[in-house]
Amino acid sequence: MIPYGRQNISPEDIRAVDEVLSSPYLTQGPVVRQFEAALEAYVGCSKAVVTNSATSALHLACLALGVGPKDLVWTSAISFVASANAARYCGADVDFVDIEPDTFNMSVAALEQKLVAARKSGQKLPKVLIPVAMAGQSADMKEISALAVEYGFKILEDASHALGATYRGSKLGACAYSDITVFSFHPVKMITTGEGGACTTNNLELGAKIERLRSHGITREVSEMESPRAIPYYYEQLDLGFNYRMTDFQAALGISQLKRIDAFVDERNRVASHYSSVLDLSWCLLPEISDTCTSSFHLYVVRITKDAPRTRDKIFEAMRTDGILVNLHYIPIYRHPYYARMGKYNPESFPCAEEYFSQAISLPIFPGITTGEVETIASRLVEGIGHQTIF
Repeated sequence: MIPYGRQNISPEDIRAVDEVLSSPYLTQGPVVRQFEAALEAYVGCSKAVVTNSATSALHLACLALGVGPKDLVWTSAISFVASANAARYCGADVDFVDIEPDTFNMSVAALEQKLVAARKSGQKLPKVLIPVAMAGQSADMKEISALAVEYGFKILEDASHALGATYRGSKLGACAYSDITVFSFHPVKMITTGEGGACTTNNLELGAKIERLRSHGITREVSEMESPRAIPYYYEQLDLGFNYRMTDFQAALGISQLKRIDAFVDERNRVASHYSSVLDLSWCLLPEISDTCTSSFHLYVVRITKDAPRTRDKIFEAMRTDGILVNLHYIPIYRHPYYARMGKYNPESFPCAEEYFSQAISLPIFPGITTGEVETIASRLVEGIGHQTIF
């Protein structure tokens, strides 16, 4: 059986975690800050704050940017639901922007058209925009940033797929064109901490607020207190925060994994290149990478066109029957019952997202997948050999 993604754990990773398990600190101790410092150095940002998941990081980022009831947040029509849910947790309304058909990222043209129409009709403009680095490739953040200046919204970049990727020569997370960037450390992502996430920013005030909200809204910093008392036991809760903390042993795993991030990304790119060399099919559209980007290739998404010998769903079912655990990333968020019940999203407004949804299959890609496995996957995609149920 070949999963679509899988973590890569080394003996060094295990030793790093074991050292913390044998130390006085298990929860949020000194290793958490060491991991944050390593992330800051790697992506080139001023402040990183790690959390217990990327969803938590998105939620905290929305709160730090002032998202609340009656506000409006826009995000990509194709993403995991967390990209939209984080705004809903804050009580905000959510709307979606259609995607580019070749990169699957938020379409700058569709975004601009939607902004122009909203302003012209006197409708509310977004307070925050959440573009997504789909499959590991950045959206066109320079153009999106220019629109943010013109229309007055903040940018929260969901780069959960894209640690190690670059845009215009900078690592994602450097926040050259965003206020905050979020990463995920789920086991199928670039590096893992089991579960985990991070916010990066160059705005130290935003970073401090995220850090405070991560731990119940409490501060021990005298400079932040409303009634400062310079005594060791004193602290103040300034905001209604959450327990979104990462443990020290997770952070130790993150530090160890981060040492191999470039090797992981290089290997994913080699696997992607191999797929592209063996899938020379007129009815199978391959991923396209912009010349302004390098991709981390969290996902390798192909699209099955209407002139294929079998439908996308038949190919999907046959490959799963053969033990190749292909997946679909993602169902358009507005199609999920929670959002559909709101009655305000028309699928016809998102033609590229709808076409993508009808065509896409995510093929297995992860460090450690073999050349033989890649070629087997490619042959099953083409031939559909075997229909014996093995699970």
